[in-house]
Amino acid sequence: MIEDFLAGDLSNVAEAIRKAAAAEILPRHRQLAAHEIVEKTGPHDLVTTADRLAEEHLTASLTALLPGSVVVGEEAVHADPSVCEALRGRAPVWIVDPVDGTRQFVRGEDGFCTLVALALEGEVLASWTYAPVHDQMATAIRGRGAWLEGERLLAGEPAPGAELRVATSHPDYTTPEQKHALLGLNTEGVRARPCGSAGLEYLAVARGELDAVAFSWEAAWDHAAGLLLVTEAGGAHTTVAGDGFRIAGDNALPFTAARSATTAERIRGLLT
Repeated sequence: MIEDFLAGDLSNVAEAIRKAAAAEILPRHRQLAAHEIVEKTGPHDLVTTADRLAEEHLTASLTALLPGSVVVGEEAVHADPSVCEALRGRAPVWIVDPVDGTRQFVRGEDGFCTLVALALEGEVLASWTYAPVHDQMATAIRGRGAWLEGERLLAGEPAPGAELRVATSHPDYTTPEQKHALLGLNTEGVRARPCGSAGLEYLAVARGELDAVAFSWEAAWDHAAGLLLVTEAGGAHTTVAGDGFRIAGDNALPFTAARSATTAERIRGLLT
């Protein structure tokens, strides 16, 4: 069933994502009222009305496109953590982050996106990364490449001897132990900075504009779409244990995704 779906015209998925953003996200960009912004676990973990309504919109539209599929969305998991168990099940799973970069969205900035990935039994098969303000859609299909608005994405190798540009977990979101693990990147030849929207950082790696990311958390909705995008653009990902990142969890952290396997291994060596 899912093979037939992936072999068909997937423009309807992109259209569903654009419609959700047009209906629930863009009208609230720079227009949020105070009561539409709520703290989840703390002042750096926010949710807005746009997050909730866009996820509801996508849950309805995506499951209608692929009967029998289920959704693991960031807001649904916050309400009921057991929703994540679907990542280990046998039904096709849509992994959804309605507004990736909520802090940027709340501040009225442009650096946020909508992330959707389609997975089956732990393997990500397709992904969509949509930047609503710029109306840019990046897509990836396993084994068929990564694309941005119809142009093939090729991450390429960093220039020999060049300083590696790396986006890392933001200090506001890291524990002392995670900060210590990431300190390995504070070395000559590496220029590390805190990340913004994870989805847009992955897109930057796939475009060859950023050499790598190094993250210390494993929420599937933040990473599934971007990891496939980077991989299909020629990049690679690895945890500190040398394994590929698993969307269902239980990863050795931190992990990295990079423009090439060589770069990923170099970053991994600095994190261990």
